[in-house]
Amino acid sequence: MSLPILKFEAVIVGGGGAGLRAALQLSEAGIKTVVLSKVFPTRSHTAAAQGGISAALGNIEDDNWHWHMYDTVKGADWLGDQDAIEFMCRQAVDAVVELEHYGMPFDRLENGKIYQRPFGGHMANFGKQPVRRACCVADRTGHAMLHALYQRNVKANTKFFVEWMALDLIRNENGDVVGVTALEMETGQVYVIQAKAVLFATGGAGRIFQSSTNAFINTGDGVGITLRAGLPVEDIEFWQFHPTGLAGAGVLITEGVRGEGGYLLNANGERFMERYAPTAKDLASRDVVSRAMQIEINEGRGCGPNKDYVLLKLDHLGVEVIDQRLPGIREIALQFLGIDPIKEPIPVVPTCHYMMGGIPTNYKGEVVAPFGANKEEVVKGFYAAGECACASVHGANRLGTNSLLDLVVFGKSAGNSMIKFIREHDLEYKELPKDAGEFSLQRVQKIDASTSGESLAELRHEMQRIMQQHAGVFRTQKVLMDGIEKIEALYARAQNLYIKDKSKVFNTARVEALEFINTIEVALATMICAEARKESRGAQAREDYPERDDANFMCHTLFYRDGRKIIYKDVHVAPLTVDYIPPAKRVY
Repeated sequence: MSLPILKFEAVIVGGGGAGLRAALQLSEAGIKTVVLSKVFPTRSHTAAAQGGISAALGNIEDDNWHWHMYDTVKGADWLGDQDAIEFMCRQAVDAVVELEHYGMPFDRLENGKIYQRPFGGHMANFGKQPVRRACCVADRTGHAMLHALYQRNVKANTKFFVEWMALDLIRNENGDVVGVTALEMETGQVYVIQAKAVLFATGGAGRIFQSSTNAFINTGDGVGITLRAGLPVEDIEFWQFHPTGLAGAGVLITEGVRGEGGYLLNANGERFMERYAPTAKDLASRDVVSRAMQIEINEGRGCGPNKDYVLLKLDHLGVEVIDQRLPGIREIALQFLGIDPIKEPIPVVPTCHYMMGGIPTNYKGEVVAPFGANKEEVVKGFYAAGECACASVHGANRLGTNSLLDLVVFGKSAGNSMIKFIREHDLEYKELPKDAGEFSLQRVQKIDASTSGESLAELRHEMQRIMQQHAGVFRTQKVLMDGIEKIEALYARAQNLYIKDKSKVFNTARVEALEFINTIEVALATMICAEARKESRGAQAREDYPERDDANFMCHTLFYRDGRKIIYKDVHVAPLTVDYIPPAKRVY
């Protein structure tokens, strides 16, 4: 059966911050570009980013990009690539000024400059004291960014296919990416979209965990598609648990609360972070704070009837600061728990928040993979940016506010690389394989034709429970091995999904089944790679291997779906222009 074919010079999968920034670069250059998005772009998960975007503007106190770079390398626990980190931190000021010129309504100081707040792990003078580096729009920074970028794309005449889901990459016999297959949700039709260049900006996969700050659309589609295409994913064992997810709901409570002066308390009323991070205290790096909270809970100093959360105190900040700088947080606490943070503290727990790993790229946004002896050969026609990509600027642990920066810096960089690839090579459309789209069509038809099989809801619930129990804040060999066994069994069952709804039009059951197939790929890869990394580094906290092991594991993990193969590649320790930042003990 032949599928309908659409042609665009550039296809971008994902309508969040990275996808919109790349699309803007391409459309303004006159490249015929389409953005595929499962939801309307301004509803993408970038909207959930609350606290800010980092840039060493120095609007309140001295700051510079080199200090920002040092903090990012240290925050990444020396697993980040220092060339990419330098590139991002040097571009940060220009990126924020560009957003300002796009109309992003940043909070202001009295002198008219952009307001900046402190954030975890951001320090002045190479880690000596906290610095105000986070540029924000109250506690709705990502929301404001999305709207600013979407409006600019409308002006640039970017084409949007809304409520479309990418299914698989199309690669030719040379391994080059020549398009994607996609499902139009409204009609149930599968299309082949031929392209000169494809960018994945599909976001994270936090829905693999039971407790997550992620939206329901964050199902790891880009990672799942990449693995099915025979390409590896990088450092997928590293998942950031945000210290302050709303207890019982998982909704994000921004680090900006602590940036504005809020702090954590245990059941004894003690400000316990002073014991774990004497200098940075509540503004230590996220993995440090999450582990401290979990230790307090595990040792019986948690709050509530089950002693399973700690408290985030901000009532001392006063009504004016809360209503001006943290209005969304007050609204969330009231809506979900009936608690007014002006009067009482908010119950919080560490909650899955961010995927540090992803599709391997360089700082140009080009996807790279091992071919022969070369560990980093560019996959022609394939690009990635944002949370689904691994540049790697976040290494083993991301600093707060570096995520929004990552989106715009690498979205723009990938856009520029795509323009160069298409224009400078005067690229024509490469021929599609004769069976283009058949694999995707068969996958969809198998689900549609099912008359019995596994319940999607049951499998998804079981996967999230297994991930939460076996790959959470603290990990051990036995717990991980048991987790691998359980996820492998679940993976096998997931090949036999059954959905009752067989309709074509807006069949959300079909979409959720296709999403789950991607999600279980991410879950399995995570568990296997976490077991293989026998050290503690950043967000990977192994109780049986409590120390960082630079001799054996200062390297990136590359995981392949077929054969569950893992290979390792070196971290890029050489920056672009400045001196290498050598590994040191990570203290705050």
